[in-house]
Amino acid sequence: MPASPLTDAELDQALTELPDWRLRDGDLTASFTVGRGALPGFYAALAAAEDEAGHHARVTVMYTSVGLALNTHDAGGAVTAKDTALAATISRIAADHGGGAERS
Repeated sequence: MPASPLTDAELDQALTELPDWRLRDGDLTASFTVGRGALPGFYAALAAAEDEAGHHARVTVMYTSVGLALNTHDAGGAVTAKDTALAATISRIAADHGGGAERS
């Protein structure tokens, strides 16, 4: 059964619980700065969490900046609870690896 898109109210609530994340162009997005030495461990932990969740982010790495975008293809590219759950996990992984959220 495909995941259901979050309602506007559910998205608003999720974003209050995910202060590092924003809704941008229909995706749940965040950027973190992770030190060069911590970057391989961060990325390995991220990949393991994605595999465990059976859900994957679009990841862009530029030196020490890691950009992430989440949506659920099975829900027509909408944001679902799968995305918010993975976003919370990614924020914890970033913090565990010394990553700080980039504000835009």
